[in-house]
Amino acid sequence: MESGPGIFAGIVFLLFGTALLGWTGARALRRAPVAEGVRPAVAVPLALAASGVCLALGVWCFARL
Repeated sequence: MESGPGIFAGIVFLLFGTALLGWTGARALRRAPVAEGVRPAVAVPLALAASGVCLALGVWCFARL
């Protein structure tokens, strides 16, 4: 019963991190802006770092089960 919230949080973090990573990669390959009004040299690394953090949190949630 206690593992339900952990599984849910892990799935949400992994899905969001994967989606953000894919979206950032697709936008960067097309040379499209990743964030409106932000230089690509700043936006791409920040988005990649955020997706990496989300993926790491998802793995951490599943490791705690």
